Amino acid sequence: MPVVLVHGNPETDAIWDALRAELGRDDVIALSPPGFGAPVPEGFVATSDGYLAWLEAELARIPGPIDLVGHDWGGGHVARVAISRPDLIRSWVTDIAGCFDPAYVWHDFAQVWQTPEAGETAIAGMLAAPMADRVAQYTGLGMSPEVAKSVAEATNEDMGRCILTLYRSAGQPAMEELGASLPQAAVRPGLVIIATEDHFTGGELLARRSAERAGAKVAMLPGLGHWWMCQDPKAGAAVLKEFFATL
Repeated sequence: MPVVLVHGNPETDAIWDALRAELGRDDVIALSPPGFGAPVPEGFVATSDGYLAWLEAELARIPGPIDLVGHDWGGGHVARVAISRPDLIRSWVTDIAGCFDPAYVWHDFAQVWQTPEAGETAIAGMLAAPMADRVAQYTGLGMSPEVAKSVAEATNEDMGRCILTLYRSAGQPAMEELGASLPQAAVRPGLVIIATEDHFTGGELLARRSAERAGAKVAMLPGLGHWWMCQDPKAGAAVLKEFFATL
């Protein structure tokens, strides 16, 4: 029964390294979405629908039953699989459930990326920044230095293009419309992780409302932020182990 991990933006699968060690098992698979630490296949369209199709195809190749765990946009892809293809998984975990609530407002970075010209300018600035500055920025946001270095090294034009296409495909009301289907995710056991200091995903109230609509359990990570798996991998692994033990 493999655990499959899916990361988001602007990340590589290095974000999971410490958590994987704490899980202490040899059946953990980390999938890297195209453009985010992985090549972009020819013809791939980096919309939310494109990533959903990518993840469904990847899961279909993995012998199950699969416990699917997503962070950031990876958590968005995971929630969409739970809604559209529950037959591919045994359970699902996301840490961005609040983004599917009707009251969710995209964070400042996302709003810039979703704005024509402003988004292109922001991505150009990101790509032009010296490596040391990128590492410092990611570390300041909550990544460990090792993860920040991996992410900084993977930041390239492909990632920039994918960021813009993905976020523009999910401008409101798109996320609210996707959230309307959350009750369908209740077909499989779900877990919503709420890191109390994560200021990108809508906060505890919205996450709990989404969890209730999806029939999912809730696990709190007090004092941790968006990159909780880097800040306290032991605590993150503990909530996953507790959830898996109930399945």
